[in-house]
Amino acid sequence: MPKRLRIPIAVAMGWGILFFPPFLPAAEITPFYTQNQSPVIQIFGLPAIGEPSLVPARKTDLRFILDLANNFIEDKNQRESIVLDGQSTRISLDARYGISKNFEIGLAIPYLIEGGGFTDGFIDWYHDTFGFAAGGRDQAPKNRLLYQYQKDQRVLLKVDSSSQGIGDIQLLGGYQLYQSAIKPSRAVSLRTSLKLPTGDSQQLHGSGSTDLSLWITAGEEFRPGIGHMTLFGAGGVMGMTEGDVLKDQQRNWVGFGVLGLGWSPTRWIAFKIQGNGHTSFYKDSGLEELNGSSVQLTVGGTLSFSKNINLDLGVTEDLLDRASPDVVFHLALRSRF
Repeated sequence: MPKRLRIPIAVAMGWGILFFPPFLPAAEITPFYTQNQSPVIQIFGLPAIGEPSLVPARKTDLRFILDLANNFIEDKNQRESIVLDGQSTRISLDARYGISKNFEIGLAIPYLIEGGGFTDGFIDWYHDTFGFAAGGRDQAPKNRLLYQYQKDQRVLLKVDSSSQGIGDIQLLGGYQLYQSAIKPSRAVSLRTSLKLPTGDSQQLHGSGSTDLSLWITAGEEFRPGIGHMTLFGAGGVMGMTEGDVLKDQQRNWVGFGVLGLGWSPTRWIAFKIQGNGHTSFYKDSGLEELNGSSVQLTVGGTLSFSKNINLDLGVTEDLLDRASPDVVFHLALRSRF
């Protein structure tokens, strides 16, 4: 196991074992509701993949989702330079409603906070303590906000003042393609998302584009000797109209996919690991931050407080360096009623 992944896994196991008693109900194993939180990627409508099975008819799933991302990237070549240095907080309210046995509708409303933040010191300590490369962040100003891209001596993107506001709202839909009558956890759903340009693209609260995504999510449950395991995955495409952010370099089509595994050794906790990936959102660049594909790995788990209330906690690392933030802390509280 790579050294950089041992600490998040140990932390995820530690909070579960030490703080929560074993009499709580079963923890449902579902995908993490997180995506690439790079400031030049999260403005688009890259969706959370959702569950393989839909929300039951006349039931509502409500999620409060928080992603706290620490960004630091400095890179350049003969024609281009980029700096992505800052802290972004994405707070999202995600509601899904089962209108019938096989149909689901939903709405996701994000709120974005961009600033210099307060996590630089902690990330520096984290890198020093566990021997990770600093990547130049130890030489950069602390708690700075600067998102800047320059090409051929022209500044094409610059954000250096803190801001907050509503992001791009998403309309969601789902259709149950298959669900086993004997084993309901064996399921396949077809899902779609329409992202509307409601956020301020000048502050990177949105892209200025309208994005339509279509994907399939599938899952299967297994019963090993202890507890139960769930394997889940998804794959799809997203089409985008011309946006306002680097519009001459923005691509109009992106592919994305997710693969994850969860294990619940007892009734009240589940441990999960999930990989998210996508193709590049930009073209005509020699910088991986723009023209590179991305893979992120989220490690954490789920705590079940009651039959209808669960909490996801996770830590996301960038596996391809530079294509997504150094570290993202993920929290999602879900209630079904």
